[in-house]
Amino acid sequence: MSGNLLKDLPASLPEELFTVLAEAGGVRVERIVSTGHASPAGFWYDQDLAEFVLLVEGAAGLELEGEPVRTLNPGDWLVIPAHARHRVAWTAPDRPTVWLAVHYRS
Repeated sequence: MSGNLLKDLPASLPEELFTVLAEAGGVRVERIVSTGHASPAGFWYDQDLAEFVLLVEGAAGLELEGEPVRTLNPGDWLVIPAHARHRVAWTAPDRPTVWLAVHYRS
């Protein structure tokens, strides 16, 4: 199986687009495409798995609870520990934002 993370990017989406690229042994790799999306007000992700996130294209603001919003640009990555509450504060409204997310047990 192979592909290109930047191929066939939609210009706009009603909701973020999550595509599972690979999954095995408790690890899930996803491509996420955002076009001006943000988490709903007051909503926080609280996931059972740790998450490695790489911003491939576009721009985004990611907020971990109790910390200022981090601006992510292409090439920026971070690890979100399991159960670390976090949310997407914003994504670029004028171009697709592409994330590579790897979910795993820590």
